[in-house]
Amino acid sequence: MKRKIYDKLLKWKQEQQGETALLIDGARRVGKSYIVKEFARREYKSHILIDFNKANKEVKELFENYLDNLDMFFMHLSSYTSTQLHERESVIVFDEVQQYPKARAAIKYLVEDGRYDYIETGSLISIKKNVEGIVIPSEEEHLKMYPMDFEEFLWAMGEEMLMPFIRSAFEAKRPMGQLMHRKAMDYFRQYFIVGGMPQAVAKYAETKDFAKVDRVKRQIIELYRNDISKYAKGYDTKVRSIFDEIPSQLQRHEKRFRLSALKEGARSRDYETAFFWLDDAMIMNSCYNATEPSIGLRLNQDNSTMKCYMVDTGLLISHAFDESGIVSEELYRKIMLDKLEINNGMLIENIVAQMLRASGHKLYFYSSPSAKDKEERMEIDFLIAKSKVTSRHNISPIEVKSSSRYTLTSLRKCMAKYRNFLSTPYVIHAGDVKEEEGILFLPLYMTPLV
Repeated sequence: MKRKIYDKLLKWKQEQQGETALLIDGARRVGKSYIVKEFARREYKSHILIDFNKANKEVKELFENYLDNLDMFFMHLSSYTSTQLHERESVIVFDEVQQYPKARAAIKYLVEDGRYDYIETGSLISIKKNVEGIVIPSEEEHLKMYPMDFEEFLWAMGEEMLMPFIRSAFEAKRPMGQLMHRKAMDYFRQYFIVGGMPQAVAKYAETKDFAKVDRVKRQIIELYRNDISKYAKGYDTKVRSIFDEIPSQLQRHEKRFRLSALKEGARSRDYETAFFWLDDAMIMNSCYNATEPSIGLRLNQDNSTMKCYMVDTGLLISHAFDESGIVSEELYRKIMLDKLEINNGMLIENIVAQMLRASGHKLYFYSSPSAKDKEERMEIDFLIAKSKVTSRHNISPIEVKSSSRYTLTSLRKCMAKYRNFLSTPYVIHAGDVKEEEGILFLPLYMTPLV
């Protein structure tokens, strides 16, 4: 699977020259181990990979006994793995490093030594249990990895030329045209259903069978449930209740998460750790209410009002429609043909959140539920900041529309009230590119480009 993060790995290797270790953090099964193995194999003369899911006692004891004598450390490691290490031409990979925090703490001394490069991969990497008793090394450079984006999905399908065409249309604000728009939407709906988890994408590329893909996604969901039981001890019931409630909360017209759905009288401070766990595990994408759509969205963040999206929309579909244990081919066909009887707005909004997050945007929305003044009453699905801050016009409001019939009342109110704060307003919809009254309408598949 071709992944964009490979180029970031290459940039780190060329620029850092061993001065930092690289820690790749991401949800389980997003492809961290695979891409690091490929990178190590292609870009270095030799490599050693230690998988701490199955590393034995002898390997772990190296970190306890020989950090004060790195010559002996490397000699034993090289001998044990039957791999010759070459100074500045070899990389040592700590896979699933959260399983053995002492190895992560050792990075400080290994990087100072400077002989080799070091890459760590981890899931649940900041969870308290995995950092207890160690000093987090300042020599770590972090890189987050997300499910495959739409362009990576196209590559997996053998379609190399469509995204460059989409990008050129976006940059020129030019309609794609009926033929190319239909082609792009067909691929997008497939991506929407399959999602971006590499195992699911690989199964779809191999079989084109949604039922087989669904089984793969359910295995991943079960893995997440097991992780909750294993790593969220003490508050696993709260974490699981939030996880199970995500689909029904997104199905509501107002998608803000209501704690009352979990337990009558529930307070945000009682569930704060559980929400953090899901966000930190990158199973969930949190979207916070910004009290004003101005630069410094984090400064205006209301932590008590949030939306919770699944990290992957393909997983959300399997998570939401699980009454019979597997999503039927008929239901998948209805989603593909946009004939689903339920309000599929939750799925569309989730995939837009997924694509924005993977593109580097933190997720915020704007809600002003004024009961007195209807002109003040508005809700904007997402707010994103420009990459370069100017004195005015830094925030773009985004409205997501899942059907062909919609109004833009909230967006127009927002544009009128906050005209000095706002950059380009976007409407993300199923139609082609157009520009009207200062609003740029973009097809769903262009979301990663805003």
